[in-house]
Amino acid sequence: MSNTNLSSQAIDLTDTLINRVPHIILLYWVIKIASTTLGETGADMFSMTYNLGYGTTILIFMGLFLVLLGAKLAIRRYEPITYWLTFTASAIAGTAISDFIDRTLGLGYMAGSALLVILLLVVLLAWYWREKSINVEYVSNTPVEVFYWLAFLIANTLGTAAGDFVADDLGLGFAASAALISGILLLIALLHLYTKVSGTLLFWLAFVLTRPFGATFGDWLTKSHDKGGLDLGTIGSSAFFAIVLIVAVYRETQMEKTGKPIAELD
Repeated sequence: MSNTNLSSQAIDLTDTLINRVPHIILLYWVIKIASTTLGETGADMFSMTYNLGYGTTILIFMGLFLVLLGAKLAIRRYEPITYWLTFTASAIAGTAISDFIDRTLGLGYMAGSALLVILLLVVLLAWYWREKSINVEYVSNTPVEVFYWLAFLIANTLGTAAGDFVADDLGLGFAASAALISGILLLIALLHLYTKVSGTLLFWLAFVLTRPFGATFGDWLTKSHDKGGLDLGTIGSSAFFAIVLIVAVYRETQMEKTGKPIAELD
């Protein structure tokens, strides 16, 4: 066998063995919630505070998401800064897409949420059909990572629509919605700790729900007092969660460098 073939096989084997995504530990959820909340406040800052509109905001952050995704796919491994930059771009783009569907297209929160649920299920079923798994803690090749990020983009978009539906259409308000979703997330955490329910199933439930949690929490911080918010503004709230995100990602980067043992999903 030629050296070229041996080298090619070695590259293929390395690509198969290297994981491209983070382990699901508590720090993951801290970063994820900070990122999704920043997605809500950041999208509102660009679309409303800076008056760019939903369409322009979508174009900017979908373009940024695709550029970062290209860089992430080219790396072929997990690198925290690139990963979370890609994730945050998807969160901001997802918020703008949700608002465009619900408000500009006039579908409303319920119809928009239903449409996004169907799209997410289609992607997850296609992913499962190809891989016989939708494991989010081990991704080792490009096709699966594309499914991974597409599902994340849709789930981030769904979270915004679902959060707005609970807060506005059901009339619970932002604070009550955040409290309700927090209770459900606590239940999911208890199921993970004390039952044998699939960790992958619980992950997807938590992933979808932490998005509306972040969205409603972001709205609670930025909306005016007459709308049930704290009226802190989109710029200040976005800056705060950007700082939280930077600190948390720095911590995760240090953990990756030291190779500190971390818990598995199941």
